[in-house]
Amino acid sequence: MSVTTTDLSVRVPSQNLRGCVREEREVNMGSSSSSYAPKTIYLDVDGKVQKVVFSRHCSPCDIKELLCSSSNIPRNTAIMMVDPEGALVSIDPTMPTNSPNSLYKVVPLSTGQLGEKEDMFQNVLSQVAEQFSRAFRINELKTEVTNRLAMLEKRVELEGLKVVEIEKCKNDLKKLRDEMTSRGGGRVNCPCKYNFSDDGKKVTPRRDVPNYPKYTLSQETVEALKKPTFDVWHWEHNEMLSCLEYMYHDLGLVKEFNMNPITLKRWLLAIQENYRNNPFHNFRHCFCVSQMMYGMIHLCNLQEKLTLTDMGILMTAAVCHDLDHPGYNNTYQINARTELAVRYNDISPLENHHCAVAFQILSLPECNIFANVDPEAFKQIRQAIITLILATDMARHGEILDSFKQKVDNFDFTNEEHVTCLKMVLIKCCDISNEVRPTEVAEPWVDCLLEEYFMQSDREKSEGLPVAPFMDRDKVTKPTAQIGFIKFVLIPMFETVMKLFPQIEEIMVQPLRDSRDHYEELKQIDDAMTEHLKSLKAQFLTK
Repeated sequence: MSVTTTDLSVRVPSQNLRGCVREEREVNMGSSSSSYAPKTIYLDVDGKVQKVVFSRHCSPCDIKELLCSSSNIPRNTAIMMVDPEGALVSIDPTMPTNSPNSLYKVVPLSTGQLGEKEDMFQNVLSQVAEQFSRAFRINELKTEVTNRLAMLEKRVELEGLKVVEIEKCKNDLKKLRDEMTSRGGGRVNCPCKYNFSDDGKKVTPRRDVPNYPKYTLSQETVEALKKPTFDVWHWEHNEMLSCLEYMYHDLGLVKEFNMNPITLKRWLLAIQENYRNNPFHNFRHCFCVSQMMYGMIHLCNLQEKLTLTDMGILMTAAVCHDLDHPGYNNTYQINARTELAVRYNDISPLENHHCAVAFQILSLPECNIFANVDPEAFKQIRQAIITLILATDMARHGEILDSFKQKVDNFDFTNEEHVTCLKMVLIKCCDISNEVRPTEVAEPWVDCLLEEYFMQSDREKSEGLPVAPFMDRDKVTKPTAQIGFIKFVLIPMFETVMKLFPQIEEIMVQPLRDSRDHYEELKQIDDAMTEHLKSLKAQFLTK
């Protein structure tokens, strides 16, 4: 006997995940939660077995419509359901399940069969069953009410959006005109998304229930996520969001900090929306750093050595470390005397800004993944995240690495100062770890970084500011940009970490040595070509 399935879910298979991931977009009727398994019953429909799947939170009315549809009965027809012995079965989410060997049958009722009292009794019974069903999902109902309120708020916001945008444009134009006037038509500040004098009004992440699709990661993808060889170029933003969401669940951070899963989704969306579309410092870079951090946690068995709170600090700092990066580095900010440089007194202006934006987002109730954390504990988490993000300023590289070198030979995981120093070095490793990845993954990042460098140096030239040689398109090549950085920054730092975690040598340190050799070979080829061209030119001039 064949089995046909009717389901209250819509599943859409993805066609673009290159075999590593299966997309499953689910719209479950009656609940926005995916934490409850659906219910399955089997019907006898014209001698065939009909499998029916529905959410435990569907209303009796929804289930009746589904049963009518499954049994080829017109909608809104009064029906009853009986078991193989002829006993009535209640039509509500609490109905007992059956098997293909014990089929239920849906029977339409004629007008004469259903008297007025029976009709009233059925309605009362349905209402009572629905109330019982609702009583067992109070949290889901709270979420549903909150989401509906948020949607209404969104509608109100949209109604006034045009007026707000017009006023915003007017104010921005006025501010720009005033700045140009005050500078005599000179350079304009490096633009920043946030003006802190606006009391945080510019941070407006989405308040409705996040609607990026749910991706069920394949086992192959789950394992690949834990390794530095992970190819970050094969993923779209929604897929990267789902991978980040998976990491927080897999590490036990959602449970440890009692995070609302919907709040986690909202927070991740707000994070993504507050990374700019720079060539290098963009959301893909954020994901790249966060994935490398997740990989190092597994590779170095940090779950056995650090606390879950430390895991949460490391991951959250990685996710937030470059929020709202304008695409121009600290040197430009300071030389151009931008608003950020003035606000932070030339002390790590970008890193301070990343921290400020991160905690502006977390200050919004709908995005606060630490809302259920004790206030005193949150203070410590906040300070630790700030410490890690500020550590990504490369101006402090030598200071931080020297401090770690002094501790690594006698490292003590019970010493808070030692652990803090380790976490600072770990986020630094992840931030500049592209060359650890395979060449085909790492090399495009060099192109992206040089593009961002050249944008800055072109601007510096036009504004009469100093230009760093490694950013000048007329002086730098890909090999010259990478060789010194790999030899004198990356390899020494990763080899120091290797003293504490020897297992990273093969997977992380050796690829760096190979990358150094690769770029030195490219430089030799470039030098030989240059000499050959000079020789040809000299021969031509002597003729």
